[in-house]
Amino acid sequence: MKTYLNMTRRSALGVVAAGIAGVLVSAPASADVSFAGKTIEWIVPFSPGGGSGTMAAFMAPFLTKYLPGNPTVTLVYEPGGGSIKGSNMFAAVAKPDGLTILVTSGSTQFPYLLGDPRVRYEYADWHIAMAGPTGGVVYTSPSTGVTSPDDIGKLVGQKLVYASQGATSLDLVPLMGFRLMGLDVQHVFGFKGRADGRLAFERGETNIDYQTSSAYLKNVQPLVAEGKAIPLFSWGVLDEDGNPIRDPNFPDIPHFAEAYEKLTGKTPSGPEYDAYFAFFTAGFPAQKMVFLPKGTPQEIVDAYQAAFEAMKDDPEFQANAASAVGEYGHVTGKAADALFEKGTVIAPELRKQVVDMLTSEYGVKLGE
Repeated sequence: MKTYLNMTRRSALGVVAAGIAGVLVSAPASADVSFAGKTIEWIVPFSPGGGSGTMAAFMAPFLTKYLPGNPTVTLVYEPGGGSIKGSNMFAAVAKPDGLTILVTSGSTQFPYLLGDPRVRYEYADWHIAMAGPTGGVVYTSPSTGVTSPDDIGKLVGQKLVYASQGATSLDLVPLMGFRLMGLDVQHVFGFKGRADGRLAFERGETNIDYQTSSAYLKNVQPLVAEGKAIPLFSWGVLDEDGNPIRDPNFPDIPHFAEAYEKLTGKTPSGPEYDAYFAFFTAGFPAQKMVFLPKGTPQEIVDAYQAAFEAMKDDPEFQANAASAVGEYGHVTGKAADALFEKGTVIAPELRKQVVDMLTSEYGVKLGE
């Protein structure tokens, strides 16, 4: 499977065509879907090495195996703007022929939820092929004196530095979480992806970081084994009643609410926690989604959903999924629709609360 780091020639030509035509015309419907001899471009709007790219790289060979006609699937990395650049490109130029798909994450959803004017994509226009939750783990440098999650109190009063994709990206969750905890964290904005944040941590430029589960399992656990990173807490997952519990991938690591209680002696509550919890829910239980563009015929959507469903029963997929993407699973159909709604809808009052906080506390103006 080839990997390209820049916009392909076909996509570049699509930009020109979109500028001339201004409108995408739906491909004709066909009862017999086949991608034989075709190449599918999977747009990853981040730099290589992050959670979205890790998931796409793992799943791409299985899409080749289970999509009708066994097409070639290539990953096209389009980082920029915390995933806004690549998502805007997909919305503008992707044709509804099943040959271009997009993976999004909370970093794509949050600017949309906050009304960021840079966003030129509309989630409601797209067709969801697959959705899945994920998690993440916050870790720190041993230079802070922390040796285990039990030592999290040692961070209070220290100057911490975090490499952020931007205040309206998925990094909004750690920004709000660290604030709730009372930690003194300098957020350095402008990194293109969480993989870049991890590299900054490895270079010693930052001393606190987080990675989504797939990237943590692949890239950070070796650092933990070498004593170069100390896990602090996971974001956790939700039980059937919507309450936070420990992430099954990291049962020995406390979740955010547990870490908060250890630091403060209190259970998290109040308006600031409500806002944090809303974006956590949109960003993690409903984080990873794969889309086809506006106008895609239903039979093509069905073919993708069937392929994502079929791969779950593949012995090779089952043998490697946990280590590659974590034990969260993925869903299609009505279950995917439910996560789609959860990840792209937020109460107006919570949106306003967060926007006001970003403006007053961090000088962040949406679109800048």
